[in-house]
Amino acid sequence: MSYANRASRRRFLKLATGALALATTGLLPRSAHAAELPPLGENEPTAKALGYVENAAASTNSKHRPGAACANCQFYRGGAGGRGACQVFPGKSVNARGWCVSHVPASG
Repeated sequence: MSYANRASRRRFLKLATGALALATTGLLPRSAHAAELPPLGENEPTAKALGYVENAAASTNSKHRPGAACANCQFYRGGAGGRGACQVFPGKSVNARGWCVSHVPASG
């Protein structure tokens, strides 16, 4: 292994260790608050690709199951009403009553 490769690996490990330390001490932002995030539109490419709808009850997708909504999905971070952040749509807020094909029921 060349000196340049070893140096790059060491630099990467130092940066990764530092970032992990910052994240565990809470100095890095964990996620933006939903109020700060722009709403996800149903016509955005990612939303269309994943069949996102603002109102799960209006979904015509064959994969939708009764009762499934963003509010009870493991990827949703928000209250039962209103809007919240979603790990599937980073940087956007989704409707708690919405739904997409990535829905995975929250455990608990």
